[in-house]
Amino acid sequence: MKDFSDWIGTTVYGLISLSLGLISFAMMGVALWDIWVSIDEKTLLTKALLDAIGLIVIGMAVFDVSKFLLEEEVCNSSGTKSPAKQRRTLLKFLVIIAIAVSLEALVFIFDAGKKDISMLIYPTFLLIAAVLVVVGLGVYQKLTRDEEK
Repeated sequence: MKDFSDWIGTTVYGLISLSLGLISFAMMGVALWDIWVSIDEKTLLTKALLDAIGLIVIGMAVFDVSKFLLEEEVCNSSGTKSPAKQRRTLLKFLVIIAIAVSLEALVFIFDAGKKDISMLIYPTFLLIAAVLVVVGLGVYQKLTRDEEK
């Protein structure tokens, strides 16, 4: 029964990983297509480029999550994981999230700076959230470092 349960879990995680990977490629393709259309129609290229950066950053983050799920849940489905392995997995996942949020905040800052300076407050909060995730990771590493030894 456990083998069947493990097979179902691996299959579901595999399908989710594949779906996320396809979605991330679609997002990146849409971003490149929008740039091409903007160049072809001679419309606002700067806006198309900023929008494309945002889509590509989100696509990259989604792809990283897809890759993470594939590596951790499908390829390494060896049952129980040691606390050190669980710690590394959590850190890896949160680093992916922190990078994606930071990049997205920077894109929003550039976009808001060109449109309406009063809109900079929202991307600033997003950037603060990214910094807090990194600080939280540092605190978590400091507090759990002794357990790994």
